[in-house]
Amino acid sequence: MNKLASIVGRINGLPGFARSRALTLFFNRLVKYAGTSGTVVEKLTTEHCIVTLKNRKRVQNHIGSVHAVACALIAESATGFVVGMNVPDDKVPVIKSMNIDYVKRAKGDMRAEARLTAAQIQAMKTEDKGEAVINVVITDAEGKSPLIAKMVWAWTPKRR
Repeated sequence: MNKLASIVGRINGLPGFARSRALTLFFNRLVKYAGTSGTVVEKLTTEHCIVTLKNRKRVQNHIGSVHAVACALIAESATGFVVGMNVPDDKVPVIKSMNIDYVKRAKGDMRAEARLTAAQIQAMKTEDKGEAVINVVITDAEGKSPLIAKMVWAWTPKRR
């Protein structure tokens, strides 16, 4: 277990009503842009993460839906948080690439859900360096997927 997973484990031990708020406060202080945008961490475990974003004025585009970059933010956050839960403390996770296809107009609030496979988790914990393609499902208030995304995360040893 790494330091991040240990902290999140303690937060996940809180009563259900306090968990999301505590996770959100923790990550929005850690990742300033996520906090500025108003992301909410709904769930985080070593294999699964859900991040949401309300369709508010400060994250809207010119047509009143959540801006494309804000959608990319929640996709990157969900995948990055779950990767961070598994990469050992002597390694650093870095986003290597984002592939996002915008296939239809988003309506309302947005949700990003990322999952890791057992093989991905094992690789992160045992390989000195590597990379993983993390699929993320992004849905809008209607439950439709206006974006199709995958993120490539890498991990490398920390510099001394």
